[in-house]
Amino acid sequence: MTALVATGCAVLGLLVGSFLNVVIHRVPRKASVVTPRSACPGCDTPIAGRDNVPVVSWLLLKRRCRHCQAPISGRYPAVEVLTGVTFAAVGVRFGADVLLPAFLVLTASLVAISAIDLEHYIVPNRILLWTTYLGGPLLVLAALTQHEPRDLVQAAVGAVVGFVLLLVINLVYPRGMGMGDVKLAAVLGLFLGFLDVGHVLLGLFLGFLLGAVGGLLLIATGVRSRSDHIPFAPFLAGGAYIAVLVGQPILDWYAG
Repeated sequence: MTALVATGCAVLGLLVGSFLNVVIHRVPRKASVVTPRSACPGCDTPIAGRDNVPVVSWLLLKRRCRHCQAPISGRYPAVEVLTGVTFAAVGVRFGADVLLPAFLVLTASLVAISAIDLEHYIVPNRILLWTTYLGGPLLVLAALTQHEPRDLVQAAVGAVVGFVLLLVINLVYPRGMGMGDVKLAAVLGLFLGFLDVGHVLLGLFLGFLLGAVGGLLLIATGVRSRSDHIPFAPFLAGGAYIAVLVGQPILDWYAG
């Protein structure tokens, strides 16, 4: 059953990843993610269905538009593959648990937010709101069916903990922590808190650890200088995702 769920999640992730490419391109530009149809940015020709198959179309088209031969960024298949892989891992983690849809919503959100923050240095409120609108009711459904209603209280506490901890850092050092990261921490706290507050603290700790290591590597390799801004949302997302997948074994190990 777990293998079947993971396979289904992987296929779903590829399809969702194709949609996330639209989100990543349009949300920073404040455009609709529904209309108009996706089109080549070079010649503005609408993309046919046969040219919109995740990963496969990019390979068959040899990374170029069918009509104007403009190059197609490798970001598109990368996002699709990343979403497929991360969805599959979440499928393995939760199996047929009713929590699975909620954490797939979170995973898709983290992929989109990370890509946007890397390119535009923003964490869009629009994505955070939709993550809450979609994921919140799914958490409520999980609590009322296979889990405990008290898990919703933990989720609320987790959201407050995530928000307050990063807000304090923002107030102390606003240049190093934007309000977008603070709001993202609240959303992460909501989902991780449903598992328990320990997952919230672990996810934030791992996010800061990844941020410290990643920042040092970027500076050491010359990709960024000490004065450059380094987007933090991808590291927060990575820490939260690790906490979702293997947080409980880590917390059990830490507890001795």
